Amino acid sequence: MFVVVRSVFWLAVAYMVIRPGVDLPDGNAVAAQAMAAGSQVVSEQINRIECTDITCAGGKAVFAAALQSSPSVGLPMHVMPTSSLAPIPRPRPDWAG
Repeated sequence: MFVVVRSVFWLAVAYMVIRPGVDLPDGNAVAAQAMAAGSQVVSEQINRIECTDITCAGGKAVFAAALQSSPSVGLPMHVMPTSSLAPIPRPRPDWAG
């Protein structure tokens, strides 16, 4: 019986949190904000490291370059129109009449 009561409770809580008609936040926007915040925290921690030799400075430079966000590329390949190399249907040869 306790299992049923517990299930009803969690279903009621889930219904209150995710009820019909509620607009959920955009997942891509939330992910982008989380990545930006995480990158900023990591870069601050890397900048706090005191470097005394060239390998440490080089490592910091590599991490700083890795944390830079790359711009998005154009359209993916499957969205681009296909180019037709041969005419369809193929023309009849002259000897075929």
